Amino acid sequence: MLNPVIHSGSDTAHPSLAELKQLTDDRLMVQLQDGVNDALAVLFERYQRLVFSVALKIVRDRGEAEDVTQNVFLEIYRSVAQFDPAKGTLKVWLLQFAYHRAFNRKEHLNIRNFYNQESTEDIDHSFGESLTLGKYAPAELQVLMQQGLASLDKSQKRVIELASYDGLSMKEIADKTGNSLSNVRHHYYRGLQKLRSFMTRPQSSGKIVGNDE
Repeated sequence: MLNPVIHSGSDTAHPSLAELKQLTDDRLMVQLQDGVNDALAVLFERYQRLVFSVALKIVRDRGEAEDVTQNVFLEIYRSVAQFDPAKGTLKVWLLQFAYHRAFNRKEHLNIRNFYNQESTEDIDHSFGESLTLGKYAPAELQVLMQQGLASLDKSQKRVIELASYDGLSMKEIADKTGNSLSNVRHHYYRGLQKLRSFMTRPQSSGKIVGNDE
């Protein structure tokens, strides 16, 4: 998880990171309100695990929870002028943002049927267990895999190749292709389902079906 990077446009001398880490939450917020943007990095280090754990319990996906966590701290930065310690602690304020952001994200994912899809970990496991490919020679298996990949649409094929051959995570594939994480998971899920169906269907006389058949 990356720290949010906020650059200050002021040349005014500010407390060092070591000094900021010694401050209470309220004093850190005063520093942030005064334009000391390193205070946000200290707050992130101090509370990112708490915010992430709340988000993960709600959205139930690590990649989505990381995105929620980043958004919460960016929201804190944008709304820093609204913080009033007389109305509650910073921890409570953070948790309010975390719950609000996480539930909004969960609602968005529900609308997109994100939770109706098998997790990629379950797919990988069941995919390997459900295939009985030992009867094929290595050369035949390679042809079978090529035929199976050719049966996928462009998006499904691209995601599965990046995951299987390049070893990229779903988040890394999303970043590389410019697709949303939910779309990447959807293509991965549908592509594996098609591959599993293709590779487990009966082959004529136990032979690989050629492209011209």
